[in-house]
Amino acid sequence: MALQSGLVVKNNEHSQKLHNALRLHSEPIAIKMIINEAEVPPDAVYPMRDMKKHIALCQAFYLTRKEKKTIYMQKEDHWCWNPPVGLGHVDCGEDTKAFEVVCSVLGVQSMDAARSFFKKFPRFPLDKYKGIVTAPLENCPFEPDVVMIYSNNLQLRSMLFTIKSRTGKLVATELDAIDSCIYEIVVPMQTGEYRVTLPDLGETERAAPESDEIVLSVPGRRMDELVDNMSVLFGDDTDTSEAKSELVYDFPRPPFYNTLFELWGLEKGEDWKLK
Repeated sequence: MALQSGLVVKNNEHSQKLHNALRLHSEPIAIKMIINEAEVPPDAVYPMRDMKKHIALCQAFYLTRKEKKTIYMQKEDHWCWNPPVGLGHVDCGEDTKAFEVVCSVLGVQSMDAARSFFKKFPRFPLDKYKGIVTAPLENCPFEPDVVMIYSNNLQLRSMLFTIKSRTGKLVATELDAIDSCIYEIVVPMQTGEYRVTLPDLGETERAAPESDEIVLSVPGRRMDELVDNMSVLFGDDTDTSEAKSELVYDFPRPPFYNTLFELWGLEKGEDWKLK
């Protein structure tokens, strides 16, 4: 019980730091893939058991980030084809009829190209996990496998700057127009790397993301790396959620600009004064 309490405190601190630095419009989502159902939080909503409804995984994301509900989805709860495949709940290997059906509807004009693409589609091993939990990070009682942060482009920019500042690396990602839920979860769990993903067409139709929202997936073990550095770069008094710009020429600049311009024989200007 003490360990669980400690995790709640840690996750709540991470949530508060993200909200303070970014002014997020919804709660970050803590993801846990479940092997033993004893790990499911006792307050979790089971869609078919408790709601008497199937839902899409992106709708679980909505219920968690907007309504602060913890959702547990088993294979039977899903109402979208993609998560059962990517989460390893169903067999969709190359030798199955299901594989051919999926390849025929991927929107790839050549079936050979579609097969080649779908062979590499990220997925967990078949039957490794019994289900998936989505929980609000602010009161999450477990160590997340992945944390999903919905942001606008300015908030994402701040997080990307933070990651580069800490790691010296850029966030590498591949963008697709569909299947976002699997890219957001499976890929960062498999690689241990940050990932940026666009909410897909199905989520846009059924789970109400804003038109300017984008998702940063953070491997759970890297949350300290992200939020601690963000607190240093973007304090509580910095609002990174909205653009504040004006068209000013010969604008004040950081002092190193003038150092460089002098070295290059270019005209110097006014140093900016941070507020």
